Amino acid sequence: MTDRKDKKVNSRMSAESKSENGKYFQGVGRRKTAVARVRVYKAKNNELVDIEVNEKPIEKYFALPNYQRTVKSPIERLGLKSMKITAKIAGGGISAQAEALRHGISRAILEMDETLRKKLKQQDFLTRDSRMVERKKYGLKKARKAPQWSKR
Repeated sequence: MTDRKDKKVNSRMSAESKSENGKYFQGVGRRKTAVARVRVYKAKNNELVDIEVNEKPIEKYFALPNYQRTVKSPIERLGLKSMKITAKIAGGGISAQAEALRHGISRAILEMDETLRKKLKQQDFLTRDSRMVERKKYGLKKARKAPQWSKR
């Protein structure tokens, strides 16, 4: 019986990993074909939230303020301060990447503090948007667009 408890403790410890910057909590966010691998570090001093995407500051990676708001929305809605967030994003377009990053940040925050689940769930930040592009079918020009039909 103690083995099961040990396994649970070990699985929780694996969510909180170490790197050169210290302990971090990780989450993976997805949207269409975009995948964001996110790490959230607790900041030592009371600095503001620092977000780094593919080793660039968020202002450089997401130039439009609309995408920056999308990414920062879970942090602002929860009122969190003093954390450093790093992310590696691949695939998809800029909008899908922003939403994937928001999803990954939400999951990482959930790893950090399980009591925030209800607030994140109410804001719909934990729900993965499963809509994908429909594949093209043979005999058609696109997924559903058929060539012009002629009677004769």
